[in-house]
Amino acid sequence: MVKAVNPVPNGAPSWNIAPSQQAMAVRRHPKTGERHLDLLTWGFVPHWEDDLKTERKPINARAETVATSPMFRAAVAHNRCLVPADAYYEWQAAPDGKQPYAFARKDGAPMMLAGLWDVWQRDGGARLRSFTLITTSANEIARPIHDRMPVIVEAGNWPLWLGDEEGDAGELLRPAGDEGLKAWPVSCRVNSPANNDALLMEGN
Repeated sequence: MVKAVNPVPNGAPSWNIAPSQQAMAVRRHPKTGERHLDLLTWGFVPHWEDDLKTERKPINARAETVATSPMFRAAVAHNRCLVPADAYYEWQAAPDGKQPYAFARKDGAPMMLAGLWDVWQRDGGARLRSFTLITTSANEIARPIHDRMPVIVEAGNWPLWLGDEEGDAGELLRPAGDEGLKAWPVSCRVNSPANNDALLMEGN
């Protein structure tokens, strides 16, 4: 796991994080450059946005356009983060509705998903620290279920993605290797954020 200098935030475990909720993220502190593990809100709000009510708060950013998008290009240059996850969910279209699947590493280790963060504040009010996940084209494991998947950053590339090392972080925005992931169908209970327990991860 990525080492951070600050105490672990007081966040409850979750098996079903939904947009607008908080999740753990590892980022470089903007003043010290040290790694921090912080709770950020899922749904990106750029610092320059004027009105939270009209902001669309994207939960995903496409790897193919993230570096040129007005919404994300500053964050991809300066505010990259890693979002730890034991698994992620995706939905496969089926004649009788969408079937959810869970994806995880075969070795059981947590995944580190590539994300972007920013801090929004107006008129001295409370700060909103938010993030989005970067998605790319699906690999062979994910493609039968969905044509997109989150970018998974391997341990050797964490320093580059976080900005600890110089280099082209954009080269990391590619599908994960086929050999390291597994997928299995899970209960449709996962469709509701109100359901949040370890049984969601069990196969249906």
